[in-house]
Amino acid sequence: MAKPHHLFLLLLLLCATLEFSSSSPSDHLYNVGELVPLFVNKVGPFNNPSETYEYYDLPFCTPDPIVRKKESLGEVLNGDRLSNALYEFKFLVDKIDETWCQKKLTIDQIATFKRAINRDFYFQFYLDDLPLWGFIGKLEEDGWTPGGGGPNYYLFTHVQFDVLYNGNRIIQVNAFGDPNRAADITKDVGVDVKFTYSIIWNATKVRFENRMDRYLRASLMPVHQQVHWFSFVNSIVIILLLIGLLALLYMRHLRSDLKKYSNANEEDNEVGWKSLQHGDVFRPPPNSSLLFAVVGTGTQLLILLCVLLFLALIGTLYPYNRGGLLNWLVLLYALSSVFAGYTAASFHGLFAENGWERSASLAAILYTGPVFVVASILNIVAISYRATIGLPFGSIIVILVLLTFLAIPLLAFGGVIGYRFRSKFQSSSATKRHPRDIQQLAWYRRTPFLMFIGGLVPFSAIVLQLHQAYASMWGYKIYTLPSILFATFIPVILIIALVSIGLTYIQLSAEDHEWWWRYVLLLMLAACFRLMFFFSPILLPRLFVCLGNI
Repeated sequence: MAKPHHLFLLLLLLCATLEFSSSSPSDHLYNVGELVPLFVNKVGPFNNPSETYEYYDLPFCTPDPIVRKKESLGEVLNGDRLSNALYEFKFLVDKIDETWCQKKLTIDQIATFKRAINRDFYFQFYLDDLPLWGFIGKLEEDGWTPGGGGPNYYLFTHVQFDVLYNGNRIIQVNAFGDPNRAADITKDVGVDVKFTYSIIWNATKVRFENRMDRYLRASLMPVHQQVHWFSFVNSIVIILLLIGLLALLYMRHLRSDLKKYSNANEEDNEVGWKSLQHGDVFRPPPNSSLLFAVVGTGTQLLILLCVLLFLALIGTLYPYNRGGLLNWLVLLYALSSVFAGYTAASFHGLFAENGWERSASLAAILYTGPVFVVASILNIVAISYRATIGLPFGSIIVILVLLTFLAIPLLAFGGVIGYRFRSKFQSSSATKRHPRDIQQLAWYRRTPFLMFIGGLVPFSAIVLQLHQAYASMWGYKIYTLPSILFATFIPVILIIALVSIGLTYIQLSAEDHEWWWRYVLLLMLAACFRLMFFFSPILLPRLFVCLGNI
């Protein structure tokens, strides 16, 4: 049996494997003249920020040798490929028109730059863990010249960096190409180019703890904080309306049922839909193993989301931690598998003595399987285009190892615990031998329409917050308000519960006793818009790469 300190060392090794590669905020201290780390990251079209390529895929001057920064799994999943740069930053040392490269561009290299400029390619660097962006060139239409020969292509050869500091810490950095110092590469002929850069340091009163606030206001797209508060108020208003509507619904139906019971004779035992269906509502659901697997997977994803929001709320997932969200996402998904196995096995044990292994096995592949298949296909396409979002072989092995040696054993362990501590389902009435026939229902009481309503109402309560979160995942915005997202998450859970209870009550009042699967389908459609939150940063960027290259 392993000793306790051996297990502790194993846990430390696992954490070190997924540890964030960026330094902590307390380490960002520099002396005058000390070298500040600058890394080039990636380039890509401005209208599709999920389609990115390595910076040195464009024919810029390259250092000898190119040293790639050690990256965590989350950074790789995020498409970051940081490398050393020829730019030299020294703390509080200004540089004016410093030459960092001279080269003669060939015809093929010019064609590559022209394709990039035509698609509005931008670059992304990191200075002291602060992201900065800039364009590599500009395109001018030759519309003023009679019989013009087409657009003119200009490559920015000078980049100016404006850096703000407070004491011995860097607060802000901006980069932009000088349009007045650009090389004309319109003609397909070789061009001699000299690349230069300038660094200007200026003091600021902004505190280091607030240096990420500018990314909330604007990174490359405007974001207004009022939208968050409007979304939160919108959720509260919807909750109040739903509570009022459900209260009226319950009062109406309950009053009607009570009137039927009071007017009935004592000998009449079949009065009201409750008496008619008491022998059918507790009948075991069809395809019960699949149903319990769905419940187990949903429990796992709900717990995962709650933990992620809690980590963001207490500051563990701070915005400028590159890959931090995806690091925790992969690790917590593997760890939370124990809840999927426990829930699926314990629900299965309510209705059957044997066969819980099938429910646990379905819970293992119900969500991971489709995600893995789709991600593999899109990853092959991304690699074929040499996009940075394509996962290298080593990262795929790490993910498979986590799933094989951590997620699956934990899921099996949870299944064993859930089955061992299962409880027997005790219904309030005996189940009839033959189910009662269900009458033909109106279209607005059938499953498709109820699923649509059950998904639309909760989605409308959080759509604005999802817009902000997705803009952070697939765009340039950096999400820095997890507290509002967490405050919106709680009302959404309440909305889903209220809508599901109300729609199930409507179904039962229509004497439709097959409520198990319909109730779960209502919850699934209500949550499907938010379940994409988990692995959409992995799947959709690869899909956008495919669409961007069509």
